[in-house]
Amino acid sequence: MPLATETTVGTGSRPRSTSRLPHELDERWRDRLAVGLPAAVAAILSFIAITGRSLGFDEAATVTIASQHGSALGSAIAHDGGNMSGYYLLLHLLIGAFGSGLLAIRFVSVLATVATVALIGVIGLRLFGRSVAFVAGVLGAVSLPLVFWAQNARGYAPMVAFVCAAFLAFVALARPGGVGLSRRGRLAWVLYVVFMTLAMYSSFVAVLVVPAQLAVLVRRRRLAARFVIALAAVALLCVPLVLLATSRGSSQLFWLPRPTRKVETQVLQLLTSSGLQPNFHRTPITTLLLIVTVAALLAIAAAVWRRVRRGEGEQWAAIMLLSWVAVPVVLAWLASYVTQPIFLPRNVLTSVPAVALLLAVGLSDRRLPRMAAVTAFVVLVGLRSWAVAASYGVSPEPWQQTTAYVLHHAQPGDCIAFYPEDARMAFAYYVGARGAAAPRSILPMARWGVVRPYVERYETLSPARIAASAGTGGGTGAPGSGCVRMWFVSSHEGQPNAPAASLANRARFLKLRADLERQYGRAPIHQFGYASAIHVQLLPGRGGD
Repeated sequence: MPLATETTVGTGSRPRSTSRLPHELDERWRDRLAVGLPAAVAAILSFIAITGRSLGFDEAATVTIASQHGSALGSAIAHDGGNMSGYYLLLHLLIGAFGSGLLAIRFVSVLATVATVALIGVIGLRLFGRSVAFVAGVLGAVSLPLVFWAQNARGYAPMVAFVCAAFLAFVALARPGGVGLSRRGRLAWVLYVVFMTLAMYSSFVAVLVVPAQLAVLVRRRRLAARFVIALAAVALLCVPLVLLATSRGSSQLFWLPRPTRKVETQVLQLLTSSGLQPNFHRTPITTLLLIVTVAALLAIAAAVWRRVRRGEGEQWAAIMLLSWVAVPVVLAWLASYVTQPIFLPRNVLTSVPAVALLLAVGLSDRRLPRMAAVTAFVVLVGLRSWAVAASYGVSPEPWQQTTAYVLHHAQPGDCIAFYPEDARMAFAYYVGARGAAAPRSILPMARWGVVRPYVERYETLSPARIAASAGTGGGTGAPGSGCVRMWFVSSHEGQPNAPAASLANRARFLKLRADLERQYGRAPIHQFGYASAIHVQLLPGRGGD
Protein backbone atom coordinates (compact mmCIF):
# COMPACT_ATOMS: atom_id res chain seq x y z
CA MET A 1 0.00 0.00 0.00
CA PRO A 2 1.41 3.44 -0.86
CA LEU A 3 2.34 5.69 2.01
CA ALA A 4 1.29 9.29 2.46
CA THR A 5 3.96 11.95 2.23
CA GLU A 6 4.60 13.70 5.53
CA THR A 7 3.82 17.39 5.69
CA THR A 8 4.15 19.98 8.39
CA VAL A 9 0.91 21.89 8.51
CA GLY A 10 1.00 25.47 9.68
CA THR A 11 4.79 26.02 9.62
CA GLY A 12 5.25 28.76 7.12
CA SER A 13 3.60 27.21 4.07
CA ARG A 14 0.71 29.70 4.18
CA PRO A 15 1.04 33.28 2.91
CA ARG A 16 1.20 35.99 5.53
CA SER A 17 0.06 38.97 3.44
CA THR A 18 -3.16 40.68 4.44
CA SER A 19 -4.51 40.19 0.92
CA ARG A 20 -4.58 36.45 1.52
CA LEU A 21 -6.07 36.66 5.01
CA PRO A 22 -9.53 35.33 3.98
CA HIS A 23 -7.86 32.32 2.38
CA GLU A 24 -5.80 31.69 5.53
CA LEU A 25 -8.93 31.84 7.68
CA ASP A 26 -10.64 29.46 5.29
CA GLU A 27 -7.75 27.01 5.66
CA ARG A 28 -7.98 27.21 9.42
CA TRP A 29 -11.69 26.47 9.34
CA ARG A 30 -11.06 23.46 7.14
CA ASP A 31 -8.52 22.22 9.65
CA ARG A 32 -11.03 22.68 12.44
CA LEU A 33 -13.71 20.84 10.54
CA ALA A 34 -11.31 17.99 9.76
CA VAL A 35 -10.79 17.56 13.50
CA GLY A 36 -14.20 18.65 14.80
CA LEU A 37 -16.56 16.68 12.55
CA PRO A 38 -15.21 13.24 13.53
CA ALA A 39 -15.25 14.33 17.19
CA ALA A 40 -18.93 15.25 16.79
CA VAL A 41 -19.61 11.84 15.24
CA ALA A 42 -17.84 10.22 18.21
CA ALA A 43 -20.05 12.17 20.61
CA ILE A 44 -23.21 11.04 18.82
CA LEU A 45 -22.16 7.38 18.65
CA SER A 46 -21.06 7.42 22.30
CA PHE A 47 -24.31 8.92 23.57
CA ILE A 48 -26.58 6.55 21.61
CA ALA A 49 -28.14 4.08 24.08
CA ILE A 50 -25.59 5.06 26.72
CA THR A 51 -27.94 3.93 29.48
CA GLY A 52 -29.26 0.93 27.54
CA ARG A 53 -26.51 -1.44 28.67
CA SER A 54 -26.75 -2.78 32.20
CA LEU A 55 -24.17 -1.81 34.78
CA GLY A 56 -21.33 -4.32 34.62
CA PHE A 57 -19.46 -6.21 37.33
CA ASP A 58 -16.39 -3.92 37.19
CA GLU A 59 -18.52 -0.79 36.82
CA ALA A 60 -20.25 -1.70 40.07
CA ALA A 61 -16.84 -1.74 41.77
CA THR A 62 -16.14 1.71 40.32
CA VAL A 63 -19.38 3.18 41.63
CA THR A 64 -19.00 1.57 45.05
CA ILE A 65 -15.38 2.70 45.49
CA ALA A 66 -16.08 6.23 44.24
CA SER A 67 -19.12 6.51 46.54
CA GLN A 68 -17.01 6.12 49.69
CA HIS A 69 -15.94 9.08 51.80
CA GLY A 70 -12.90 10.03 53.84
CA SER A 71 -10.73 7.18 55.04
CA ALA A 72 -13.13 4.62 53.54
CA LEU A 73 -12.41 6.06 50.09
CA GLY A 74 -8.67 5.87 50.69
CA SER A 75 -8.91 2.31 51.95
CA ALA A 76 -10.99 1.23 48.95
CA ILE A 77 -8.49 2.77 46.51
CA ALA A 78 -5.58 1.19 48.38
CA HIS A 79 -7.28 -2.21 48.30
CA ASP A 80 -7.47 -1.88 44.52
CA GLY A 81 -3.71 -1.31 44.44
CA GLY A 82 -4.04 2.33 43.41
CA ASN A 83 -5.08 1.40 39.89
CA MET A 84 -7.45 4.01 38.43
CA SER A 85 -7.08 6.04 41.63
CA GLY A 86 -7.22 9.38 39.80
CA TYR A 87 -10.33 8.26 37.96
CA TYR A 88 -11.98 7.14 41.20
CA LEU A 89 -11.31 10.52 42.80
CA LEU A 90 -12.80 12.37 39.82
CA LEU A 91 -15.87 10.13 39.82
CA HIS A 92 -16.20 10.63 43.57
CA LEU A 93 -16.67 14.35 42.97
CA LEU A 94 -19.13 13.80 40.13
CA ILE A 95 -21.23 11.29 42.09
CA GLY A 96 -21.38 13.78 44.93
CA ALA A 97 -22.64 16.45 42.55
CA PHE A 98 -24.86 14.49 40.13
CA GLY A 99 -25.56 11.13 41.73
CA SER A 100 -24.71 7.65 40.50
CA GLY A 101 -27.11 7.25 37.58
CA LEU A 102 -25.75 5.51 34.50
CA LEU A 103 -25.50 8.72 32.49
CA ALA A 104 -23.67 10.52 35.28
CA ILE A 105 -21.09 7.80 35.88
CA ARG A 106 -20.43 7.18 32.16
CA PHE A 107 -20.34 10.81 31.10
CA VAL A 108 -16.62 11.21 31.83
CA SER A 109 -15.82 8.28 29.55
CA VAL A 110 -17.88 9.82 26.75
CA LEU A 111 -16.03 13.12 27.02
CA ALA A 112 -12.71 11.27 27.11
CA THR A 113 -13.51 9.35 23.92
CA VAL A 114 -14.61 12.52 22.13
CA ALA A 115 -11.31 14.08 23.20
CA THR A 116 -9.45 11.00 21.96
CA VAL A 117 -10.97 11.29 18.49
CA ALA A 118 -10.19 15.00 18.38
CA LEU A 119 -6.60 14.34 19.45
CA ILE A 120 -6.26 11.65 16.78
CA GLY A 121 -7.25 14.31 14.27
CA VAL A 122 -4.83 16.89 15.65
CA ILE A 123 -1.93 14.41 15.61
CA GLY A 124 -2.79 13.50 12.01
CA LEU A 125 -3.00 17.19 11.11
CA ARG A 126 0.36 18.01 12.67
CA LEU A 127 2.18 15.10 11.05
CA PHE A 128 0.53 14.52 7.69
CA GLY A 129 -2.16 17.01 6.82
CA ARG A 130 -5.89 17.57 6.73
CA SER A 131 -6.95 14.45 4.84
CA VAL A 132 -5.15 12.13 7.26
CA ALA A 133 -6.63 14.05 10.19
CA PHE A 134 -10.17 13.64 8.89
CA VAL A 135 -9.88 10.00 7.82
CA ALA A 136 -8.15 8.95 11.06
CA GLY A 137 -10.71 10.85 13.13
CA VAL A 138 -13.64 9.14 11.41
CA LEU A 139 -12.04 5.71 11.79
CA GLY A 140 -11.51 6.45 15.48
CA ALA A 141 -15.08 7.63 15.90
CA VAL A 142 -16.48 4.37 14.51
CA SER A 143 -14.11 2.14 16.48
CA LEU A 144 -16.05 -0.42 18.54
CA PRO A 145 -13.50 -0.55 21.41
CA LEU A 146 -13.48 3.24 21.77
CA VAL A 147 -17.28 3.48 21.67
CA PHE A 148 -17.67 0.60 24.13
CA TRP A 149 -15.32 2.09 26.70
CA ALA A 150 -17.00 5.46 26.16
CA GLN A 151 -20.12 3.82 27.58
CA ASN A 152 -18.35 2.21 30.50
CA ALA A 153 -17.59 3.65 33.95
CA ARG A 154 -13.96 2.59 34.08
CA GLY A 155 -10.71 4.49 33.66
CA TYR A 156 -9.78 3.13 30.23
CA ALA A 157 -11.34 5.87 28.10
CA PRO A 158 -9.65 8.68 30.10
CA MET A 159 -6.39 6.73 29.95
CA VAL A 160 -6.49 6.59 26.14
CA ALA A 161 -7.34 10.30 25.93
CA PHE A 162 -4.42 11.25 28.17
CA VAL A 163 -2.07 8.96 26.24
CA CYS A 164 -3.09 10.66 22.99
CA ALA A 165 -2.52 14.08 24.59
CA ALA A 166 0.92 12.91 25.77
CA PHE A 167 1.73 11.72 22.25
CA LEU A 168 0.69 15.10 20.85
CA ALA A 169 3.19 16.78 23.19
CA PHE A 170 5.74 14.11 22.23
CA VAL A 171 5.21 14.91 18.55
CA ALA A 172 5.96 18.60 19.18
CA LEU A 173 9.18 17.65 20.97
CA ALA A 174 10.50 14.73 18.97
CA ARG A 175 9.68 15.34 15.33
CA PRO A 176 12.56 16.68 13.23
CA GLY A 177 12.65 20.45 13.49
CA GLY A 178 10.47 20.37 16.62
CA VAL A 179 10.18 23.05 19.27
CA GLY A 180 13.37 22.04 21.11
CA LEU A 181 14.05 24.03 24.28
CA SER A 182 12.20 27.15 23.22
CA ARG A 183 9.41 28.54 25.35
CA ARG A 184 6.95 26.36 23.46
CA GLY A 185 9.30 23.44 23.90
CA ARG A 186 9.43 23.84 27.66
CA LEU A 187 5.63 24.00 27.73
CA ALA A 188 5.48 20.81 25.63
CA TRP A 189 7.77 19.02 28.12
CA VAL A 190 5.54 20.09 31.01
CA LEU A 191 2.40 19.00 29.16
CA TYR A 192 3.94 15.64 28.36
CA VAL A 193 4.73 15.03 32.03
CA VAL A 194 1.23 16.14 33.11
CA PHE A 195 -0.67 14.07 30.56
CA MET A 196 1.45 10.96 30.98
CA THR A 197 1.01 11.16 34.75
CA LEU A 198 -2.76 11.55 34.40
CA ALA A 199 -2.79 8.54 32.08
CA MET A 200 -0.98 6.49 34.72
CA TYR A 201 -3.48 7.57 37.37
CA SER A 202 -6.27 6.47 35.05
CA SER A 203 -4.81 2.99 34.53
CA PHE A 204 -1.41 1.41 35.12
CA VAL A 205 -1.25 -0.09 31.63
CA ALA A 206 -0.60 3.39 30.20
CA VAL A 207 3.06 2.73 30.99
CA LEU A 208 3.23 0.37 28.00
CA VAL A 209 3.39 3.32 25.59
CA VAL A 210 6.56 4.75 27.14
CA PRO A 211 8.89 2.16 25.54
CA ALA A 212 7.16 2.88 22.22
CA GLN A 213 8.21 6.52 22.55
CA LEU A 214 11.72 5.62 23.65
CA ALA A 215 12.12 3.35 20.64
CA VAL A 216 11.55 6.32 18.33
CA LEU A 217 14.40 8.24 20.00
CA VAL A 218 16.93 5.40 20.00
CA ARG A 219 19.26 7.25 17.59
CA ARG A 220 18.71 10.74 18.99
CA ARG A 221 20.76 10.74 22.16
CA ARG A 222 20.36 14.36 23.24
CA LEU A 223 16.60 14.28 22.87
CA ALA A 224 16.46 10.84 24.49
CA ALA A 225 18.37 12.19 27.50
CA ARG A 226 15.84 15.01 27.93
CA PHE A 227 13.03 12.53 27.51
CA VAL A 228 14.45 10.35 30.28
CA ILE A 229 14.42 13.42 32.55
CA ALA A 230 10.73 13.93 31.72
CA LEU A 231 10.08 10.26 32.50
CA ALA A 232 11.87 10.69 35.82
CA ALA A 233 9.44 13.50 36.62
CA VAL A 234 6.52 11.24 35.72
CA ALA A 235 7.95 8.48 37.92
CA LEU A 236 8.32 10.90 40.83
CA LEU A 237 4.70 12.00 40.50
CA CYS A 238 3.63 8.35 40.38
CA VAL A 239 5.41 7.33 43.59
CA PRO A 240 2.06 7.01 45.46
CA LEU A 241 0.88 4.62 42.75
CA VAL A 242 4.06 2.58 43.01
CA LEU A 243 3.69 2.29 46.79
CA LEU A 244 0.06 1.22 46.54
CA ALA A 245 0.75 -1.24 43.73
CA THR A 246 3.72 -2.72 45.60
CA SER A 247 1.67 -3.24 48.74
CA ARG A 248 -1.06 -4.96 46.74
CA GLY A 249 1.23 -6.96 44.47
CA SER A 250 -0.19 -8.80 41.46
CA SER A 251 -3.02 -10.47 43.38
CA GLN A 252 -5.70 -8.55 41.47
CA LEU A 253 -4.56 -10.29 38.27
CA PHE A 254 -4.73 -13.76 39.82
CA TRP A 255 -7.28 -14.92 37.27
CA LEU A 256 -5.36 -14.04 34.11
CA PRO A 257 -3.66 -17.02 32.38
CA ARG A 258 -0.76 -17.02 29.93
CA PRO A 259 -1.65 -15.87 26.41
CA THR A 260 -3.67 -18.34 24.39
CA ARG A 261 -4.69 -18.33 20.76
CA LYS A 262 -8.18 -17.31 21.85
CA VAL A 263 -6.90 -14.28 23.75
CA GLU A 264 -4.51 -13.36 20.93
CA THR A 265 -7.46 -13.38 18.52
CA GLN A 266 -9.43 -11.15 20.89
CA VAL A 267 -6.51 -8.70 21.01
CA LEU A 268 -6.39 -8.59 17.21
CA GLN A 269 -10.13 -7.96 17.11
CA LEU A 270 -9.71 -4.99 19.45
CA LEU A 271 -6.78 -3.53 17.52
CA THR A 272 -8.65 -3.78 14.24
CA SER A 273 -11.99 -2.64 15.77
CA SER A 274 -13.57 -5.74 14.22
CA GLY A 275 -14.98 -7.17 17.43
CA LEU A 276 -14.77 -7.17 21.19
CA GLN A 277 -15.04 -10.69 22.49
CA PRO A 278 -16.07 -11.92 24.99
CA ASN A 279 -18.13 -8.75 25.59
CA PHE A 280 -19.95 -9.15 22.28
CA HIS A 281 -20.57 -12.11 20.02
CA ARG A 282 -18.93 -12.27 16.63
CA THR A 283 -20.78 -10.59 13.78
CA PRO A 284 -20.73 -11.56 10.08
CA ILE A 285 -18.08 -8.90 9.42
CA THR A 286 -15.71 -9.67 12.31
CA THR A 287 -13.30 -11.93 10.43
CA LEU A 288 -13.46 -9.92 7.21
CA LEU A 289 -12.68 -6.62 8.93
CA LEU A 290 -9.87 -8.21 10.95
CA ILE A 291 -8.21 -9.68 7.85
CA VAL A 292 -8.59 -6.50 5.78
CA THR A 293 -7.20 -4.30 8.54
CA VAL A 294 -4.25 -6.55 9.36
CA ALA A 295 -3.39 -6.82 5.65
CA ALA A 296 -3.51 -3.03 5.30
CA LEU A 297 -1.30 -2.50 8.35
CA LEU A 298 1.25 -5.03 7.10
CA ALA A 299 1.28 -3.34 3.69
CA ILE A 300 1.86 0.05 5.30
CA ALA A 301 4.65 -1.33 7.48
CA ALA A 302 6.29 -2.89 4.42
CA ALA A 303 6.04 0.41 2.53
CA VAL A 304 7.67 2.27 5.42
CA TRP A 305 10.48 -0.27 5.57
CA ARG A 306 11.13 0.03 1.81
CA ARG A 307 11.22 3.82 1.97
CA VAL A 308 13.57 3.76 4.95
CA ARG A 309 15.97 1.41 3.14
CA ARG A 310 15.90 3.55 0.02
CA GLY A 311 16.24 6.80 1.94
CA GLU A 312 13.07 8.19 0.36
CA GLY A 313 12.23 11.13 2.60
CA GLU A 314 11.66 11.44 6.30
CA GLN A 315 9.72 8.53 7.79
CA TRP A 316 9.86 9.54 11.45
CA ALA A 317 6.10 9.99 11.86
CA ALA A 318 5.17 6.66 10.27
CA ILE A 319 7.80 4.87 12.37
CA MET A 320 6.37 6.49 15.51
CA LEU A 321 2.90 5.23 14.65
CA LEU A 322 4.17 1.72 13.96
CA SER A 323 5.98 1.75 17.28
CA TRP A 324 2.84 3.04 19.00
CA VAL A 325 0.86 0.10 17.59
CA ALA A 326 3.36 -2.71 18.04
CA VAL A 327 5.47 -2.04 21.13
CA PRO A 328 2.69 -2.02 23.79
CA VAL A 329 1.21 -5.22 22.33
CA VAL A 330 4.53 -7.05 22.12
CA LEU A 331 5.57 -5.95 25.61
CA ALA A 332 2.28 -7.07 27.14
CA TRP A 333 2.62 -10.43 25.38
CA LEU A 334 6.23 -10.95 26.49
CA ALA A 335 5.58 -9.79 30.06
CA SER A 336 2.83 -12.38 30.31
CA TYR A 337 5.42 -15.13 29.87
CA VAL A 338 8.22 -13.57 31.91
CA THR A 339 6.36 -12.12 34.88
CA GLN A 340 2.66 -11.57 35.62
CA PRO A 341 0.25 -12.21 32.71
CA ILE A 342 -1.25 -8.91 31.51
CA PHE A 343 -2.05 -9.78 27.89
CA LEU A 344 -5.68 -8.77 27.66
CA PRO A 345 -7.55 -6.79 24.97
CA ARG A 346 -8.32 -3.79 27.16
CA ASN A 347 -4.69 -3.58 28.29
CA VAL A 348 -3.57 -2.71 24.74
CA LEU A 349 -6.38 -0.24 24.11
CA THR A 350 -3.82 2.56 23.85
CA SER A 351 -2.73 1.23 20.44
CA VAL A 352 -6.17 1.67 18.83
CA PRO A 353 -5.69 5.39 17.96
CA ALA A 354 -2.40 4.61 16.22
CA VAL A 355 -4.12 1.97 14.07
CA ALA A 356 -6.63 4.59 12.90
CA LEU A 357 -3.80 6.99 12.06
CA LEU A 358 -1.82 4.38 10.13
CA LEU A 359 -4.86 3.37 8.09
CA ALA A 360 -5.51 7.03 7.32
CA VAL A 361 -1.90 7.47 6.17
CA GLY A 362 -2.32 4.64 3.69
CA LEU A 363 -5.72 5.77 2.45
CA SER A 364 -4.59 9.38 1.99
CA ASP A 365 -1.51 8.64 -0.12
CA ARG A 366 -1.69 10.61 -3.35
CA ARG A 367 -0.33 7.69 -5.35
CA LEU A 368 -3.37 5.63 -4.45
CA PRO A 369 -6.11 6.19 -7.08
CA ARG A 370 -8.71 8.51 -5.61
CA MET A 371 -11.64 6.22 -6.39
CA ALA A 372 -9.85 3.25 -4.79
CA ALA A 373 -9.02 5.30 -1.69
CA VAL A 374 -12.60 6.57 -1.32
CA THR A 375 -14.01 3.08 -1.84
CA ALA A 376 -11.66 1.56 0.73
CA PHE A 377 -12.49 4.32 3.21
CA VAL A 378 -16.24 3.83 2.78
CA VAL A 379 -15.88 0.06 3.16
CA LEU A 380 -13.81 0.41 6.33
CA VAL A 381 -16.22 2.90 7.85
CA GLY A 382 -19.19 0.71 6.90
CA LEU A 383 -17.68 -2.43 8.42
CA ARG A 384 -16.64 -0.63 11.60
CA SER A 385 -20.07 0.97 11.88
CA TRP A 386 -21.71 -2.45 11.60
CA ALA A 387 -19.67 -3.67 14.57
CA VAL A 388 -20.61 -0.59 16.61
CA ALA A 389 -24.33 -0.79 15.74
CA ALA A 390 -24.48 -4.46 16.74
CA SER A 391 -23.24 -3.59 20.24
CA TYR A 392 -25.91 -1.07 21.24
CA GLY A 393 -28.15 -2.18 24.06
CA VAL A 394 -26.37 -5.52 24.44
CA SER A 395 -25.65 -6.36 28.08
CA PRO A 396 -23.15 -9.21 28.41
CA GLU A 397 -23.52 -8.90 32.20
CA PRO A 398 -27.23 -8.05 32.68
CA TRP A 399 -27.29 -7.23 36.41
CA GLN A 400 -30.39 -5.09 35.96
CA GLN A 401 -32.31 -8.07 34.54
CA THR A 402 -30.89 -10.39 37.20
CA THR A 403 -31.88 -8.10 40.06
CA ALA A 404 -35.37 -7.60 38.63
CA TYR A 405 -35.80 -11.38 38.36
CA VAL A 406 -34.85 -11.96 41.99
CA LEU A 407 -36.98 -9.10 43.32
CA HIS A 408 -39.98 -10.27 41.30
CA HIS A 409 -39.81 -13.82 42.67
CA ALA A 410 -38.62 -13.07 46.21
CA GLN A 411 -40.87 -13.83 49.18
CA PRO A 412 -40.77 -12.82 52.86
CA GLY A 413 -38.24 -14.95 54.70
CA ASP A 414 -35.92 -15.34 51.70
CA CYS A 415 -32.17 -14.84 52.11
CA ILE A 416 -29.46 -14.33 49.54
CA ALA A 417 -25.78 -15.25 49.31
CA PHE A 418 -23.29 -13.89 46.76
CA TYR A 419 -20.09 -15.46 45.48
CA PRO A 420 -17.82 -13.69 45.28
CA GLU A 421 -19.08 -10.89 47.48
CA ASP A 422 -18.27 -8.47 44.63
CA ALA A 423 -21.53 -9.58 43.02
CA ARG A 424 -23.50 -7.86 45.75
CA MET A 425 -22.24 -4.45 44.55
CA ALA A 426 -23.86 -4.75 41.12
CA PHE A 427 -27.01 -6.30 42.61
CA ALA A 428 -27.24 -3.55 45.28
CA TYR A 429 -26.96 -0.84 42.61
CA TYR A 430 -30.29 -1.97 41.14
CA VAL A 431 -31.92 -2.77 44.47
CA GLY A 432 -31.60 0.91 45.33
CA ALA A 433 -34.50 2.11 47.42
CA ARG A 434 -36.30 -1.25 47.08
CA GLY A 435 -34.29 -2.85 49.86
CA ALA A 436 -37.43 -3.94 51.73
CA ALA A 437 -38.39 -6.17 48.77
CA ALA A 438 -34.96 -7.80 48.50
CA PRO A 439 -33.98 -11.04 50.24
CA ARG A 440 -31.91 -10.58 53.38
CA SER A 441 -28.21 -10.70 52.55
CA ILE A 442 -26.21 -13.20 54.62
CA LEU A 443 -23.10 -13.38 52.40
CA PRO A 444 -22.01 -10.71 52.90
CA MET A 445 -24.05 -9.95 55.99
CA ALA A 446 -25.11 -6.33 55.50
CA ARG A 447 -28.38 -4.48 55.23
CA TRP A 448 -29.50 -2.99 51.96
CA GLY A 449 -28.85 0.70 51.49
CA VAL A 450 -25.28 0.47 52.81
CA VAL A 451 -22.81 1.14 49.97
CA ARG A 452 -19.72 -0.84 50.89
CA PRO A 453 -16.97 -2.19 48.61
CA TYR A 454 -16.47 -5.94 48.44
CA VAL A 455 -13.76 -6.03 45.79
CA GLU A 456 -12.32 -9.51 45.19
CA ARG A 457 -13.71 -11.01 48.37
CA TYR A 458 -14.10 -14.73 47.79
CA GLU A 459 -15.60 -15.50 51.19
CA THR A 460 -17.75 -18.53 51.99
CA LEU A 461 -20.07 -19.76 54.74
CA SER A 462 -19.12 -22.65 56.99
CA PRO A 463 -21.56 -25.57 57.26
CA ALA A 464 -22.36 -24.43 60.81
CA ARG A 465 -23.28 -20.93 59.65
CA ILE A 466 -25.39 -22.34 56.82
CA ALA A 467 -27.25 -24.57 59.29
CA ALA A 468 -27.73 -21.60 61.62
CA SER A 469 -29.12 -19.51 58.77
CA ALA A 470 -31.84 -22.11 58.32
CA GLY A 471 -32.65 -22.07 62.02
CA THR A 472 -31.10 -25.50 62.62
CA GLY A 473 -27.81 -24.36 64.05
CA GLY A 474 -28.42 -25.56 67.59
CA GLY A 475 -28.32 -22.14 69.23
CA THR A 476 -25.27 -20.79 67.42
CA GLY A 477 -26.79 -17.35 67.53
CA ALA A 478 -25.93 -16.61 63.90
CA PRO A 479 -27.48 -13.29 62.82
CA GLY A 480 -28.75 -14.91 59.64
CA SER A 481 -31.02 -17.44 61.36
CA GLY A 482 -34.49 -18.04 60.04
CA CYS A 483 -34.01 -18.13 56.25
CA VAL A 484 -36.90 -19.97 54.57
CA ARG A 485 -35.44 -20.09 51.05
CA MET A 486 -31.95 -19.23 49.83
CA TRP A 487 -31.04 -17.33 46.70
CA PHE A 488 -27.52 -18.09 45.52
CA VAL A 489 -26.09 -15.56 43.03
CA SER A 490 -22.62 -15.99 41.56
CA SER A 491 -20.41 -14.61 38.81
CA HIS A 492 -16.64 -14.60 38.18
CA GLU A 493 -16.49 -17.78 40.28
CA GLY A 494 -13.15 -18.90 38.84
CA GLN A 495 -12.31 -20.81 35.68
CA PRO A 496 -11.56 -24.55 35.42
CA ASN A 497 -8.50 -23.87 33.23
CA ALA A 498 -6.81 -20.98 35.00
CA PRO A 499 -3.98 -20.07 37.40
CA ALA A 500 -3.85 -21.68 40.84
CA ALA A 501 -5.54 -18.80 42.69
CA SER A 502 -8.48 -18.87 40.30
CA LEU A 503 -8.76 -22.65 40.64
CA ALA A 504 -8.80 -22.28 44.42
CA ASN A 505 -11.61 -19.73 44.19
CA ARG A 506 -13.60 -22.07 41.99
CA ALA A 507 -13.08 -24.93 44.42
CA ARG A 508 -14.42 -22.76 47.25
CA PHE A 509 -17.41 -21.88 45.10
CA LEU A 510 -18.24 -25.51 44.35
CA LYS A 511 -17.99 -26.42 48.03
CA LEU A 512 -20.20 -23.50 49.06
CA ARG A 513 -22.84 -24.44 46.50
CA ALA A 514 -22.78 -28.07 47.65
CA ASP A 515 -23.14 -27.01 51.30
CA LEU A 516 -26.04 -24.69 50.50
CA GLU A 517 -27.80 -27.38 48.43
CA ARG A 518 -27.29 -29.87 51.23
CA GLN A 519 -29.09 -27.57 53.64
CA TYR A 520 -31.70 -25.93 51.38
CA GLY A 521 -32.19 -28.47 48.62
CA ARG A 522 -31.18 -28.51 44.98
CA ALA A 523 -32.57 -26.22 42.30
CA PRO A 524 -31.98 -25.45 38.62
CA ILE A 525 -29.44 -22.78 37.73
CA HIS A 526 -30.67 -19.81 35.71
CA GLN A 527 -27.99 -18.07 33.65
CA PHE A 528 -28.08 -14.39 32.73
CA GLY A 529 -25.62 -12.97 30.20
CA TYR A 530 -22.64 -14.69 28.63
CA ALA A 531 -19.35 -12.75 28.84
CA SER A 532 -19.07 -13.23 32.59
CA ALA A 533 -22.30 -15.09 33.09
CA ILE A 534 -24.44 -14.54 36.19
CA HIS A 535 -25.81 -17.70 37.78
CA VAL A 536 -28.91 -17.66 39.98
CA GLN A 537 -30.35 -20.50 42.06
CA LEU A 538 -33.43 -20.39 44.26
CA LEU A 539 -32.87 -23.17 46.77
CA PRO A 540 -36.35 -24.14 48.09
CA GLY A 541 -35.49 -24.73 51.76
CA ARG A 542 -37.67 -26.55 54.31
CA GLY A 543 -40.86 -27.86 52.79
CA GLY A 544 -39.75 -26.90 49.30
CA ASP A 545 -39.81 -29.03 46.20
